[in-house]
Amino acid sequence: MEKFEKLHGISAPMPLVNIDTDMIIPKIFLKTIKRSGLGVNLFDEMRYDRSGNEIADFVLNKSQYREAQIIVAGDNFGCGSSREHAPWAIADFGIKCVISTSFADIFYSNCFKNGILPIVMPQEVVDVLMEDSEKGANARMTVDLVEQIVTTSDGQAFPFEVDAFKKHCLLEGLDDIGLTMNNVSSIDAYESKMSQERPWV
Repeated sequence: MEKFEKLHGISAPMPLVNIDTDMIIPKIFLKTIKRSGLGVNLFDEMRYDRSGNEIADFVLNKSQYREAQIIVAGDNFGCGSSREHAPWAIADFGIKCVISTSFADIFYSNCFKNGILPIVMPQEVVDVLMEDSEKGANARMTVDLVEQIVTTSDGQAFPFEVDAFKKHCLLEGLDDIGLTMNNVSSIDAYESKMSQERPWV
């Protein structure tokens, strides 16, 4: 997993509330167990018509937001089923940070495990960030995880809270496997000891 320290990028406004995991990645695409390749189907039913053509007025289809790395979203982002494919699709598209007033708990946790920073902000701050996002590609937002500050394109700075352990994992690029591998020497020592004490196991 890539380290997340500081991000300076385009922010896409998605003011719709209750964007659930089926909207993020429809169930038809859940057959894969690979984390890559799902970005093309992110928000599939909002991005494409029934013939597979792009819907021009969907935000991520607009030229100024095709390279967006941040989403500023409406309340209760990531609700619905607990599918981890949702953050897989978001990450594969290139989104590294989602800002909202609230997230579904499982989706929120899954984001950190997949290198995405979900930030909870008060409604009045999200409103400011949403307005800044509407300026398009020329207005780039900065997300500083080390200092825990989001800065708008015109310099307005807003602090945010994040769990210290989750912050550590993002800064170091550690997913669950990475955390386990940090203890590989202890695991090997334990396995060696057990093989000697219980060779029949």
